[in-house]
Amino acid sequence: MGSALLERDLPVTRLADTAFARIIREFSEPDQFFDTDNLISNEGTYLDVASTLDSLAIKGGAYLGVGPDQNFSYMARVRPRIAFLIDIRRDNLLEVLWYKALFHLAKNRIEFLAHLFGRPPPGDAAAWSDRPIGELLSYIDGAPVDPGSLHETRARIEDYLLGLHVEIDQADLETIARMHRSFAEHGLGLRFTTFGRPPRGCYPTYGDLLSARDLAGRQASYLATEDDFRFVKAMHEQNLVIPIVGDLAGPHALKRIGTYLDERRTTVSAFYTSNVEFYLAQDGIFGPFVENLASLPHDTASVIIRSVFNSRFVSLPPSRSEERSCSVQSLHRVATLLGYERNSGYAGYADLVTRHALELR
Repeated sequence: MGSALLERDLPVTRLADTAFARIIREFSEPDQFFDTDNLISNEGTYLDVASTLDSLAIKGGAYLGVGPDQNFSYMARVRPRIAFLIDIRRDNLLEVLWYKALFHLAKNRIEFLAHLFGRPPPGDAAAWSDRPIGELLSYIDGAPVDPGSLHETRARIEDYLLGLHVEIDQADLETIARMHRSFAEHGLGLRFTTFGRPPRGCYPTYGDLLSARDLAGRQASYLATEDDFRFVKAMHEQNLVIPIVGDLAGPHALKRIGTYLDERRTTVSAFYTSNVEFYLAQDGIFGPFVENLASLPHDTASVIIRSVFNSRFVSLPPSRSEERSCSVQSLHRVATLLGYERNSGYAGYADLVTRHALELR
């Protein structure tokens, strides 16, 4: 690692723009293809772990995750000191940077949603700060796209991103513009899309994701409260949400993150892997992922957050049996996984996602 990057302690206020850009460049691996647009999650049950993260006091440290903005909701629960969002698609990195710009532009949740969907914010936007998420979503759902607002927001996003020192070219800006158009055109009805496969009715809309509840019945997305929004916004403003292009079983990205955290004596509190481990096991590269996981500084409290989609492996819990959902969330201790792999080893993916699962409540 370059010595300029290695301050002894994690920044408590802000990581410099140049260091932020350098981490992205030096930690990332080559871009890879995956057959989804990855704009939003397809995990309708993604918040089923939220109240358990609270009850287990999974707080602070470093947060790692794959995919786009469902990570922000987990971060709002965990309140980490730093977050690395790692995905094999460069488009995911670009989407996280786009969100970073949107957080920068918005003073509160209603402005954030207005910028996100190309809607004009209400004239009294400051008065909306304490309103429930349902009222904010109703405003967005009822407001037409404003081409002028969309154009102005996009121009401000490009200016912001080009000033970050991150390597972004015109093709990247066009990709970000395409993402923005998708959110504006589909609004809260936007759904996860795969290429070459038909859509599934159990995929939630973006409105469903933002208004989702945890198992305690609490709305718990990162936009459910102004306090959660402000926390995630502050992390982005401080350059402490760092997107990385990388494979969880790859030779470089996770190991660099591990070294970075180890040198700052910071452990991983939570690692959201979605269902990536299914594909790693299918491709015969689960072992390299376990090696990478072991290289991350962790303790007995560190957890993995998983999503499981195949009903051959798990069944929906009774609390979700009447809902249309493709996924089930599970929570596991990192140390338990590593210890079991060193000894008996899991019999397969179904064993991995069911054995040693923590009770969600």
